[in-house]
Amino acid sequence: MTARPDPAAMRDLAVDLGVRAGRLIREGRAEGIRDVQTKTSDVDVVTAMDKACESFLIEELRVARPGDGVYGEEHGERASETGVRWIIDPIDGTVNYLYGIPDYAVSIACEIDGAVVAGAVVRPHSRAVYHAYAGGGAYRDNVPLHGSTPASLAASLVATGFGYLAARREQQGALVAKVLGSVRDIRRIGSAALDICYAAEGRLDAYYEWGLHAWDFAAATLIAAEAGLTVRSPAHEAGLLVVGAPAVADDLARLLHAHIDPSWGVPD
Repeated sequence: MTARPDPAAMRDLAVDLGVRAGRLIREGRAEGIRDVQTKTSDVDVVTAMDKACESFLIEELRVARPGDGVYGEEHGERASETGVRWIIDPIDGTVNYLYGIPDYAVSIACEIDGAVVAGAVVRPHSRAVYHAYAGGGAYRDNVPLHGSTPASLAASLVATGFGYLAARREQQGALVAKVLGSVRDIRRIGSAALDICYAAEGRLDAYYEWGLHAWDFAAATLIAAEAGLTVRSPAHEAGLLVVGAPAVADDLARLLHAHIDPSWGVPD
């Protein structure tokens, strides 16, 4: 019987690969944004560097962990033979990357038997590395993360994001309009992984988004949970992800559910 991988070792591998991938996309940006295509809509872009970086990560994982599965945004899924699956987003915040806005990230999570046990989110522009493994706490580089302690939802700075399909954006816009009057303010930074990590280090009090994919949040939500935040995942919330300080996360979730129209359905 194959020994269960050590989550700390998986975290170390995620950090190493994330740092190397971050260097690749940072140093190769000028060339990487020359070939830009679209996916689900005219505003949903993918650069040559998205594809090149994911190919780099897939190959490095094949060498380091043969037989592991990989689930990525650009290349789909490779089945696991080991019970281990890596969930990767080569550039979370591609539009920011395209426009030269520094809030984009590499996100790498390790899942064992269906549970995420390790992850790293790397912000290439500042070289910041957010990382965690299950039971080991969360860190930015070597600094422990603990999140914020807002007094109430009304005193909370909340971040969110928007999808790429026009109909979904209209729904998300209607939802944020209902939230805005109940919080300190709203931020839209452009990278779900970084939004969640910023909440983990207390730069935001909470984050929500309706309609994400696993590669957007798998690593970051583990980091947030290890930093002591409450995480309410899309699998249990009809497509809604809520991450926040324990004092406000449930209040935010209730507010959001009160204003999500059931006719919208669950986002793909």
